[in-house]
Amino acid sequence: MPQQTPVPAVDQIWQDNDSRGYGRKVRIVEITGTHAVVELVTPRGVSHAQAKPGRRTRIRLDRFRPISTGYRYVGATPEARKDAT
Repeated sequence: MPQQTPVPAVDQIWQDNDSRGYGRKVRIVEITGTHAVVELVTPRGVSHAQAKPGRRTRIRLDRFRPISTGYRYVGATPEARKDAT
């Protein structure tokens, strides 16, 4: 059975599906109206020195779905998993 894509929420990790951002992972730190404020966890590719982990940006909530230009759900942060138990 395919995994359901959850509704974006704080402390979730998502991975960029765009081939130009291969490997890039972000953590949602805030949800505001139509956007999520995310913090870079893993920069895209190993040679991409400009973006440093911790950098924040905004992404439209409708991009958090597993399409070619969207994001796929990876999981919750360890902190969020502890809080859930």
